[in-house]
Amino acid sequence: MAMSSATTDRVTALKEFDSGKTGVKGLVDSGITSLPAIFHHPNIRLSIPSTTHLSIPTVDLSLPRPITVDLIRSACQDWGFFQLINHGIPLSTIENTISAVRSFHELPTTIRSKHYTRAQGATFMYYSNEDLFLSSAATWKDTLKVSFGPVRPELNQIPEVCGSELVAWDEQVKEVAREVMGMMCEGLGVSSGRLEELTCLEGRALAGHFSPPCPKPDRTLRSAAHTDVGVLTVLIQDEIGGLQVKSMRDECWVDVKPIPGALVVNVGELLQIISNDKYKSVEHRVLANSSNEPRISVGIFFSPGKRDEVDLYGPLPELISPDKSVFYRSLKMSEYAKAFRGQAIVCHCITKHVKLP
Repeated sequence: MAMSSATTDRVTALKEFDSGKTGVKGLVDSGITSLPAIFHHPNIRLSIPSTTHLSIPTVDLSLPRPITVDLIRSACQDWGFFQLINHGIPLSTIENTISAVRSFHELPTTIRSKHYTRAQGATFMYYSNEDLFLSSAATWKDTLKVSFGPVRPELNQIPEVCGSELVAWDEQVKEVAREVMGMMCEGLGVSSGRLEELTCLEGRALAGHFSPPCPKPDRTLRSAAHTDVGVLTVLIQDEIGGLQVKSMRDECWVDVKPIPGALVVNVGELLQIISNDKYKSVEHRVLANSSNEPRISVGIFFSPGKRDEVDLYGPLPELISPDKSVFYRSLKMSEYAKAFRGQAIVCHCITKHVKLP
């Protein structure tokens, strides 16, 4: 079947945008005053409403461990998100990490574009919209991505302008994630090291998102509504904000208001499976930037490091008994990757693929 002229025009526009290798930042630098059609989200005004009377939980890691475990368990069950404070990482380190990501995205076009690629498996990638040619509308952001595990990269594989800061950030976040995962396990009533035994600390990918001011923030999004498909995400955001979580109870969007020094932690779909549906991976999105400054966020996504054909991931046996049904089947990481290859990010929903009848 032949493509319509509108579809042909869109594909041409996408290819032209991508071939420029300068991303959304390049559009802004060119002086555009209107939003290109490829970024229009036609149904954005029909989205569920936002609310200001709700907020995601805040967990203080300096509280006694039993209290913190209870808070984390409750947050993972009821929200799938929480903000973590008093985690031990200095505010200056967070600010340096955000600054390093901004420095890369603000490199001269001729330097930045040399790193632009869609080649999967690269240690360092720079691109705009991972699912650019798959989604119904592009989002207003550019991304740098670093693969920190299972195989740790050499520092010289990452651009000098941000390399040392991102390596240091990965090291610090891994230790916080180790502690949080331990408490999540305790909240499930299993050994604190169970997720670490499953190598859930070993697979790590860092994404540094850059969203410049948008000429029509009411017509597009910085990130469309989606869930994270891994085990756990740890994110820092600057003071501009825009991140929203879909409340499971009230079916509305809730702002994740920036707290200086806080880490935003959320449950991935693989953890929902491992926890046998006790912990929830929920939809979240990011609004387009309406401020005069770029919005920057840095997320580290944790997933299992063991990915051989014999490695299966499913509900923990400790959570299954004659009184506790199994909600999901186990799967290999290769099956996990194959299920989502060639799909838009908003279509990634691993729990639907492995849910038992």
